Amino acid sequence: MRAAPQRLLLIDALRGIAIAMMVLFHFCFDLAYFRLVDFDFYRDPFWLNARTLILSSFLLLVGVSLVLANRHGIDRRRNLMRLARLVAAALLVSAATWWMFADRFVFFGVLHFIALASVLGLLFVRRPWLGLVVGLALIVLGNSVQLPWFDAPGRRWIGLMTHKPLTEDYVPLLPWFGVVLLGMSLGPLLQRWGRRLQPHIQRAPFVGLAAAGRHSLMIYLLHQPLLIALVAGYVKLRPSS
Repeated sequence: MRAAPQRLLLIDALRGIAIAMMVLFHFCFDLAYFRLVDFDFYRDPFWLNARTLILSSFLLLVGVSLVLANRHGIDRRRNLMRLARLVAAALLVSAATWWMFADRFVFFGVLHFIALASVLGLLFVRRPWLGLVVGLALIVLGNSVQLPWFDAPGRRWIGLMTHKPLTEDYVPLLPWFGVVLLGMSLGPLLQRWGRRLQPHIQRAPFVGLAAAGRHSLMIYLLHQPLLIALVAGYVKLRPSS
């Protein structure tokens, strides 16, 4: 059996930073959802740009991690197990958001996207320069082309729509797979940096961030139910004015 590649704490710590930003973002979203604050997450450039920054950070690291996890050869069993976890988690998110938001449920959100990108990305593991070129092309294409043909329900996951669909989380293949490919092209560089910085990242506070990064899927699935319960409990128990 092929040994699992050694984890690089730099990548885990960077993912932990992205996780922290995501939790803060969703906490603010929940405050707005329960009308405790007046934040417009659907039109305010600040929140739209914050989402783009957080999502881009995650997806760049998806690409980096895909390269590092398969740098000694593609491990089919390991990749299939990871894919199964992602698909199961994505279906859970779809079911939970259907119950909570009805017609705005998540049909192709970040976990759905990562599951698909993790399969397609294997084609570029040994071709980082090709991934860089294709990635840049997909980002340009995804941000400049809009065609009504892609508005059909069965094609919305691709992107290139003329309008954003009614859903609480939408991460289409284009342009976001281009971001994953850019991350894959950065994989070898971050691997070298990670080895040099490994002794320094073993110190606090990076250890906590790295621990969060190692358990990013579990945190992603659990943080919103916990935050919603916390905010809903506060709304229910706070004194009436």
